Amino acid sequence: MASELVIVYHRQPYEEVEENGKTVFRENKSPNGIVPTLKGFFGHVNHGAWIAWKLAEDPENPGFEQKVDIKDDHGSYTVSRLPLTRHQVREFYHVSSKEAFWPILHSFKERYNYDPVDWENFQEVNRLFAQAAAEEAAEGALVWVHDYNLWLVPGYLRQIRPDLRIAFTHHTPFPAADMFNVLPWRKQIVESLLACDDVSFHIPRYAANFVSVVRSLFDVEVSQRVKVPEKWFTEGTALTERTMHERITYEGHETGVSVCPLGVAVDYIETRARRPETEARVKEIWQDLGQSKLILSVGRTDYTKGGAQQLESFERILETQPDLRGKLRLMHVSVAANRNMSSYEDIQTEIEQIAGRINGRFGTLEWQPVALISRAIPFDELVAYYRAADVAWITPLADGMNLVCKEFVASRVDGDGVLVLSEFAGAAVELGDAVIANPFSYKAMDRSILKAIEMDGPERRHRMERLRAAVRDNDLGKWGPGRLSVTPGPKRAA
Repeated sequence: MASELVIVYHRQPYEEVEENGKTVFRENKSPNGIVPTLKGFFGHVNHGAWIAWKLAEDPENPGFEQKVDIKDDHGSYTVSRLPLTRHQVREFYHVSSKEAFWPILHSFKERYNYDPVDWENFQEVNRLFAQAAAEEAAEGALVWVHDYNLWLVPGYLRQIRPDLRIAFTHHTPFPAADMFNVLPWRKQIVESLLACDDVSFHIPRYAANFVSVVRSLFDVEVSQRVKVPEKWFTEGTALTERTMHERITYEGHETGVSVCPLGVAVDYIETRARRPETEARVKEIWQDLGQSKLILSVGRTDYTKGGAQQLESFERILETQPDLRGKLRLMHVSVAANRNMSSYEDIQTEIEQIAGRINGRFGTLEWQPVALISRAIPFDELVAYYRAADVAWITPLADGMNLVCKEFVASRVDGDGVLVLSEFAGAAVELGDAVIANPFSYKAMDRSILKAIEMDGPERRHRMERLRAAVRDNDLGKWGPGRLSVTPGPKRAA
């Protein structure tokens, strides 16, 4: 059956596991994040399709069904699974995407590795995704492509199916021209994105950077600047943008430039936070803490997340504020992002070494300052920790959005707790009532966590009330593919 909505994303929309010798599909554990969010859009169409990849020793004879029909609470949709070899996956994802694109997008030029990139393989994999999407899409359907590792899909897709409406959403930061243009494939990437009907970003700064990159590479027309809505404007943060362009015209084709900050499922999280089981677990956590305050940090093991810098700040606080020893506990959750890359292994090792050093220097038989957890915590358990924590400490060095901070706020049905948030997280432009921190500054990091610890009750509750209003105002249900409706529109001319 042809699909009115085709979602193109590298991951499959479920967890595929073996049970009693049979392959079964499990729902994702968390209601948040991109995968469960995207599946929700299938409920708005008669039939949808999802394009992803799956490892195969021989793509000609992959040994699995390349198309799987799914019918669940989200709707009816087909999952088209592209068989890719280990070499294709490694070159497309682990090398090109993670060693070349990822550091540039996050402005870590010193980690950029151009030499091993197999550009021919990257093009071929993107072409395969485009062909699969073209086969699934109905006339005039919306094809919604996600993230930087599929940059070339829109260009190929437009050549194959000019009738389609194409949207592209970036989930990472998008840097300014002097950083992005380090990529030698910059013109091919950007020209592909200009084949879209809409390109969207989480915050105005990233949209503005995209326009600056486009103007540096091509002769285009841009719309007049418009004022950024107040809800996406936090004075004094690094990522604040005051105005932005909303349209680019290139060779007669207009591409919309949208800002669509990703939210969280507020009602779902609040329901989990209010469950009697959650309340009971919160009391258990408090009992274990005794008189200590709990600082909670949750993120992936990635050099962009600032885990090592955060631990070093905590170490400095315990060193310079001896009266706080025995009174603070840091629960640092750092989940391995990619076990196949040495750079991530190095970060994990560094985090473990710093945490061990802190516990060795300051710990006692009765008190261990850092609890380091390197595994994913079930969502319901995580909500209990959100509820129990005195402070959530979320300080990435660069982040497209960051949903952990929004999950924390949504969980605080008690109206208490303090959020310390990096000004380099996209969410900071919405959540100005957090204690804003600069993770590149020792003084700013130390000062921000001390301020959070010492904050009095009325200020905590006032800030949290405003944070909760901001998170609810941008609930997950308001997110979508830029300015394009899921409902099919008129046929686009070639």
